[in-house]
This record gives sequence, structure tokens and C-alpha cells, in this order.
Amino acid sequence: MIRCGWAASASDYAAYHDDEWGRPVRGDDRVYERLTLEAFQSGLSWLTILRKRENFRAAFAGFSIPAVAAFDESDVARLMADPGIVRNRAKIDAAVSNARVALELPGGVSDLVWRYAEEPGTPPGTPADVPAWTAASAALAKELRKHGFRFVGPTTAYALMQAIGLVNDHIADCWVRAEVTALRSEAAAH
Repeated sequence: MIRCGWAASASDYAAYHDDEWGRPVRGDDRVYERLTLEAFQSGLSWLTILRKRENFRAAFAGFSIPAVAAFDESDVARLMADPGIVRNRAKIDAAVSNARVALELPGGVSDLVWRYAEEPGTPPGTPADVPAWTAASAALAKELRKHGFRFVGPTTAYALMQAIGLVNDHIADCWVRAEVTALRSEAAAH
């Protein structure tokens, strides 16, 4: 089976690619989780985040927005001492702050993000054809920041868009592309 090139370098990548990447994800807590993980990935390998994802889920109360929004300084200290996650104070502070913003966001973070779903275009032929960011991701990042979200720029926003199905960047020959296209069409119909 042909996969996107990045998925062939590690079994964790292959599983993520085959079962998750690009499939529509909705729901405030689920979108908040992906946004948080993409922010933690900034400057690191996605493989690092994938391998620590269950630790992140445990440390961040399953990414329940109300639970994380209630975190206080003792929770931040606990997170900074947790070797199972990425211990970056700025990213931890952003995750807590972003939960508070998401909690107060009219309509929720999922609805806000999904307004930036892009219409399917020409599928990328190679990984080199996949952009690092787009005008839509720059607009999404700008709107998120306007509401008070932190640690989200156009590249992080685009990685989120790819991860949760707002765009389908599986290469043209990838066996997953057709499945993701069908799932996106189904999600758009609802």
C-alpha cells in the first residue's frame, strides 16, 4: 500500500496516518486536544508528541476544557515536574490559558475551527507539494489569537487543519486519501 512518505519512517507514524490523520474530528474537547498537541509539537518532532500522547491525556485531565480551565499554579507545577510530557512552561501556560478561552468562546472552539474547512483541491502529488501553511490557516490563527488563544500561528493552525480533516493533504496515490475524502464529504453533509 502506498502511504504519504512521512508515515513510512516509524510504526507510530504509520498507525497515526492510517487511522487518524486527516479524518474529521469534531467536538470542543477533541479539537482542543489536537490544538494543544500541535502547539506542544512546535519545534519538536511529531513522533515525540505521539509517543507521549497518553501521558498528555492523563496530565491534562483527558483534555476536558472545563477541567484544564480550572488548573491553578499547583497544577502547572505538577505538569512541569511530569517527565511523561513536554515540560515547557510557555506551552503549559498556553494550554491552560487556551482552555479558559475555549470555555468562554461563543459557539465553541470546534465550530470556530471548522468554519475554516477548505474545499477539496488538487491532491498533492508528493510531500513537497504540501504547504506548511495557507491563507486559510493564517486567517484561522489570526482569529484564534483575536479570541485570546496563544501558541498558535499559521503553521500550527495548518497542522491542526490537516490533523482534524479541514484539509486532505494525503498525497494523490495514498491509499487513505479516498477514505478521508469520503469522510469529509459525509461530515460536510451533517
